[in-house]
Amino acid sequence: MTIGILAALVILFFIFAGLATDYLWYQQLGFTRVIMTQWITGTALFFIGFLGMAVPVFVSIDIAFRFRPVYAKLNSQLDRYQQVIEPLRRTVMLGIPIVLGLFGGIAASSHWSMILQFLNRTPFGKTDPQFHLDIGFYVFSLPFYQGLVGFASAVVLLSAIAALATSYLYGALRFSGREVRISRVARIQIAVTAAVYIGLQAVSLWLDQYATLTDGSNKLLTGATYTDVVAGIPAKQILAYAAAVVAILFIVTAVIGRWRLPIIGTALLIVISLLIGAVYPWIVQRFTVDPSAKSVESSYIEKNIKATRTAYGVAEVKESNYDAKSTASKGALANDATTTENIRIIDPSLVTDAFAQLQQYRQYYAFPDKLDVDRYKIDGKVQDVVIAVRELNQTGLGSSNNPYNSTFVYTHGYGVVAAYGNQRSADGQPVFLESGIPVKGALGTAKNYQPRIYFGEQGPQYSIVGGSGLNKVELDYPSGNDDNGNNAQTTYAGNGGPKLDNAFKKLIYAIKFQSEQIFLSDAVNSKSQILYDRDPSTRVQKVAPYLTLDSDPYPAVVNGKVVWIVDGYTTSDQYPYSAQRSLSTSIADTYTPAPAYATDQINYIRNSVKATVDAYSGKVTLYAWDKTDPILETWQKVFPSTVKPMADMSGTLLSHVRYPEDLFKVQREVLGTYHVTDPGSFYNGDDAWTTPNEPTKTSGDTSLQPPYYLTMKLPKQDAAFQLYTTYIPQQVNESNPRNVLTGYLAANSDAGDTKGSISKSYGKLTLLTLPKTDNVPGPGQVQANFNADSTVANVLNILARGDTQVKRGNLLTLPVGGGLLYVQPVYVQSTSDTSYPILQKILVSFGDKIAFEDTLKEALDDLFGGDSGATTGDAGVGGGTTGGGTGTGTGSGTGTGTNTGTSTGSGSQSPALKQALADAQSALTERKAAYAKNDLVAAAEADAKLQSALEAAVKASQ
Repeated sequence: MTIGILAALVILFFIFAGLATDYLWYQQLGFTRVIMTQWITGTALFFIGFLGMAVPVFVSIDIAFRFRPVYAKLNSQLDRYQQVIEPLRRTVMLGIPIVLGLFGGIAASSHWSMILQFLNRTPFGKTDPQFHLDIGFYVFSLPFYQGLVGFASAVVLLSAIAALATSYLYGALRFSGREVRISRVARIQIAVTAAVYIGLQAVSLWLDQYATLTDGSNKLLTGATYTDVVAGIPAKQILAYAAAVVAILFIVTAVIGRWRLPIIGTALLIVISLLIGAVYPWIVQRFTVDPSAKSVESSYIEKNIKATRTAYGVAEVKESNYDAKSTASKGALANDATTTENIRIIDPSLVTDAFAQLQQYRQYYAFPDKLDVDRYKIDGKVQDVVIAVRELNQTGLGSSNNPYNSTFVYTHGYGVVAAYGNQRSADGQPVFLESGIPVKGALGTAKNYQPRIYFGEQGPQYSIVGGSGLNKVELDYPSGNDDNGNNAQTTYAGNGGPKLDNAFKKLIYAIKFQSEQIFLSDAVNSKSQILYDRDPSTRVQKVAPYLTLDSDPYPAVVNGKVVWIVDGYTTSDQYPYSAQRSLSTSIADTYTPAPAYATDQINYIRNSVKATVDAYSGKVTLYAWDKTDPILETWQKVFPSTVKPMADMSGTLLSHVRYPEDLFKVQREVLGTYHVTDPGSFYNGDDAWTTPNEPTKTSGDTSLQPPYYLTMKLPKQDAAFQLYTTYIPQQVNESNPRNVLTGYLAANSDAGDTKGSISKSYGKLTLLTLPKTDNVPGPGQVQANFNADSTVANVLNILARGDTQVKRGNLLTLPVGGGLLYVQPVYVQSTSDTSYPILQKILVSFGDKIAFEDTLKEALDDLFGGDSGATTGDAGVGGGTTGGGTGTGTGSGTGTGTNTGTSTGSGSQSPALKQALADAQSALTERKAAYAKNDLVAAAEADAKLQSALEAAVKASQ
């Protein structure tokens, strides 16, 4: 007994420790209202669910037992059952309701979110087209009513089972051949219970008619179809009334004692449900809808289209025809200077290794696999940049990764690294505008700039920081510049975590993280803080549990601070007539893996919240971005004062707000079908689009091409930071699908820089529709053209010689020059461990023409008759190298990289290799001239010379 009590106390203390540490975390952030509301609501619902389940079951058992027949003659088998159960009767009578009550309490408490939304519901101000009820009824009220009826039905059903079992066991219900004998009390109890249960089913059937409007099981559309409206909904209404009548018949039986009427009524209810609930709808569908589905379903398709476009925020998309030119004429890009100057030639998914080798400095720092794209005003001019945070990566510590170092010494990353998106150095490296340790550059210019990264996507599970400052133990950054050649050290001075200022807090955190270091180490003092849950998404999700977060938080330097910007969505799957989509499947692409099982269906989404997380202090700030969203309004009633008005956002922060990628991906997936607003065309599916597959991937990889951020000028619009994607025809099971461009969708991502005021253009969707008769090549076809071009192939073979490999960057599509320009950077990387990709060439395409040069400026000029009229970021940069260069970096504390590759004219090449490369270049020039003159004989001779030169180059390089 003593051991059991002690074990229970230990378990309870562990539970208490977990709750206490959670409270301290929320308290430190200033969001105690969030956790207390969840706890209070969850606890209240648990007891409501527990009592709501346990009490009726107990009362049902108690009534059946208390009013059992005293002198009932039982068979020998029931006698044996009674003898076995009797010693445990009280335990069973209490135990069964308690166990069931626990399940009921847990089930009820898990629905705290639904209950709070119902109690604080906000009208949408729009009604559905069928019942003319406010949309809020379907989003907030209907799920609550259905959940309540379902819970009550389960309680009544379990109570009935308990009553029947008890009545049978104690003789109130007996079977003798074909005769059934039942006592008066048992009859009343069973009849009343059956009446309540069937009455609940009547309510459920009545609610089901409204649920028809959110039913997504129909292959054609979400919502009520012709068959539902003509047959299904009336059938549910009739069945609800019929069930109510049967429930009344059971009440009559409880009074008069005859079972004939309710039994007949139940049988008729089953027959009616089959006839009008299944047979009649089938007849309507088979003989009325199927022969003329296009016309019969027209009005319902129209409702579906309208609701879907509204629910996904694409109803106001600006659609315009774009008759793309296919002829690249001289000077065609002169009017698109802003776009061409900002064409991003630095691929954020390929330059991670370059950032690491040039800017990582130590093995305990790391950059993400894919960098982020943002824009900054540099010298009065807005520039697109590729940006990343130099985060702490303790796995790189090797043998030094011991408990003390990982907890007290290596606690944070250091600085932001940013490169111009449209520039490259002469040897193909990124051009940094912010780099180094200590940080230097154009971003961290504020006097109070704080470069230390304590909160990020790659931080350790927890760190203990802070103190008196007299005993600095945290490694700040690698330096070696003091008198003893040591690294710079620091003591955390922020307010980022709960304080460990007493033994109790040390103990509960030692239990939470299962580490005695927290309790015993002398490095922990009264001013120490423990930092944990440091990922920006985790922090935002905990303080705003009602949000669905974007999968790509990104860093920005704002007013001297590094902050993470996280987009939050409010979603629902209960918007009437709106098409349902799996969120995780819709956002899947090259960088976001598709889920194995999609369970996150939605049919309504709003980017309602913009959140920031301070990378130094961990402070979370929520801003109401879409203040008109009823779901956000509802949650603001639940958690008042936790979300600040957008007017509190500074102009600098506003200038770094982007249109969120995940929302855009969902919208592009929806618009692939729902750009069609004509019901007939929608039904035919003759103009359905899809996102093209990533063109740079190998065959068999069906991941979609991601959207890209670019500063550009769309037709008849001002230049702005845009997020764009392309469309090709939707084709199913075709061996040779058409990869022609059908549409171009862009979202304005420029929110402006005026405090408290969002630019009117922000969030506007523009859809450029290409003529159906045109065959403008899509990304896949353009990539195939690049791959098939013999000149390009030959040069790439040269670049890929020896221990190097060619990596193709993101294939960008830009509506310039009256047509569509494709741009793809080409990188070369050595296969050595310390190598990184070097930008060597640029591929461009316009119409059916291709150019392949060392710089974007040269490629565009070549493509557009010798003078494109374009201004580019790499104009004037020394050309890349025909022979190719492969960057390698030492990753040393100085952060400098060295280009150990070879290039044409370089003194590092052997004379034989130089001559072979020169011969190859000469052959390429002759070949190009021969094709220009349509001289196939000369072209063949040039090909032979090129082959010989390549063989000589390979031999010379070995």
